[in-house]
Amino acid sequence: MATLEGCRCRGASSRSNNSILYNILKSDSLVSTEEQQQQQQQQQTPGAAPRRTPSAAPCSCGSTRRTGLLRSPQVTCKAASAVLVKTLRFVKNVPCFRELPEDDQLMLIRSGWAPLLVLGLAQDRVDFETTETVEPSMLQRILTGVPDRQSEVQSRAAAGVSVVDIEAIKAFLKKCWSVDISTKEYAYLKGAVLFNPDLEGLRCVHYIQSLRREAHQALNEHVRLIHCNDTTRFAKLLIALSMLRAINPPMVAQLFFRPVIGSVNIEEVLMEMFYGK
Repeated sequence: MATLEGCRCRGASSRSNNSILYNILKSDSLVSTEEQQQQQQQQQTPGAAPRRTPSAAPCSCGSTRRTGLLRSPQVTCKAASAVLVKTLRFVKNVPCFRELPEDDQLMLIRSGWAPLLVLGLAQDRVDFETTETVEPSMLQRILTGVPDRQSEVQSRAAAGVSVVDIEAIKAFLKKCWSVDISTKEYAYLKGAVLFNPDLEGLRCVHYIQSLRREAHQALNEHVRLIHCNDTTRFAKLLIALSMLRAINPPMVAQLFFRPVIGSVNIEEVLMEMFYGK
């Protein structure tokens, strides 16, 4: 694969609206505000005793971990696999991505495949139901004599995904569907997700940063043109985009692909799908 001549990273900030990314996204075709809980500061009165050191976290021996499993794994995993194929095809069809050094391509795919997949699930309106399971606490295993079968319990529990992670995915899907995102808007959002300049070790970080800016600019221009009367739509899309940060990529692989590929490394599957002939 040809590498960048003279490294396109330099001068990336001066790229015009006629760049490759801008054109392909324009022709081709996010945390409902993450409520950050502010901890109230304890006020010290003059002469008051110094603050006590916070006590240690309570022991988790008696706590249980809520997990969930797909209610219809064969149907959902098949749909997710189809979305993954579409997602990788989308990435391949972005010329400026293929112009990047292979090392940068690998980093972007590894960091972005999960949020891109979830965006694809939202676009294709792939919904799913889960069944909640509860992993026995350490105390329960001791009292019931389960430690003799600890490996069996752990292997069964490992197949489940944290309910918190499942709820994050479902909240994102619900947000996208409530905004009724169009095909072009999904394309711009995918461009913004794919080109992540915050990864350590990128060779063309400035170029990738400019590509993300172009995706945001194209999205903003599209919204102002098509939804000129909705002054909050662009902000809603950015809120939906930011919700992807709460989604755990290993949990995405565990929920949607472990029932199909077992313990196989999902990244190896991705590389084979993307670069394999």
